[in-house]
Amino acid sequence: MHPTPSTLTMQAPAREVGIAATVGRTPLIPMRHLARDLPPGVEVWAKAEWFNPSGSVKARPAWNILRTALAAGRLRGKRLLDATSGNMGIAYATFGAALGVPVTLTLPANASPERLAMLRALGAELILTDPLEGTDGAIEEARRLAEAHPDRYCYVDQYNNPANWQAHYLTTGPEILQQTEGRITHFVAGVGTSGTLMGTGRYLREHLPDVVIFAVQPDGPMHGLEGLKHMPTALQPGIYDPAFPDGVIEVPTQAAYAMVRRLAREEGLFVGPSSGAAAWAALQVASQLREGVVVTIFPDGGDRYLSAPFWEEDA
Repeated sequence: MHPTPSTLTMQAPAREVGIAATVGRTPLIPMRHLARDLPPGVEVWAKAEWFNPSGSVKARPAWNILRTALAAGRLRGKRLLDATSGNMGIAYATFGAALGVPVTLTLPANASPERLAMLRALGAELILTDPLEGTDGAIEEARRLAEAHPDRYCYVDQYNNPANWQAHYLTTGPEILQQTEGRITHFVAGVGTSGTLMGTGRYLREHLPDVVIFAVQPDGPMHGLEGLKHMPTALQPGIYDPAFPDGVIEVPTQAAYAMVRRLAREEGLFVGPSSGAAAWAALQVASQLREGVVVTIFPDGGDRYLSAPFWEEDA
């Protein structure tokens, strides 16, 4: 049985102070040029999550997971441990540095040099895993460490921690509802841990029962879309309910890369490949409508992918 808001007690954050006060309330940006050929009654918007502290959507769940673990006393005398593809780790390290909580992260060795440099600058302890095993390999290593050293590590497990999706139920969903003045008709979000999709989607569906929700994933297990999972072939997060979205859109890696370049050059939006995948999927949904308001999530900016080759036209 997958947890729902009614089966879990959620507490909205008190008024935050310090760096936590800057989490959320990110802008909603229209895609005007890429959507210019759509019918006049169709709008496509993207939530610009790189405006969060730590530069990605992961600031939301990282802060909620961290504050929940602190409140429960789980981090007393221990290091926070989790597996990551990069962005969640940067968020943990950001808040950990601010609060004096030591952070240990397992992540694939082929994470972008920019992400690795940021994590080291923030003081995180890094354990690099086999790049061929992707984030699943990092998850297995985190589980091994947690079992072998229970007195050293507090394994917060973002893939199975309800505080992940609850962060989006409490913040991302309400923000989108308010920013669209309740006009949103379609919500499109990539799935990695699935926290964004599940939490935001649950909130929107409670308030707008007719909203249509799409999950976005790579079109195969071997892909170049960092942060996203091909759910049929990956370790499926416990917080993900495959029956929840109304549909699943599979995105080819090269289509996402091409969209990243178009977003930069036609919209002035400098974003990463998971945002390119989200934009490609959102435009696919919008192209089938005569009227509607499609909202998607751009998880991070392009600055942490500058060394990647996909910025070139022939990538």
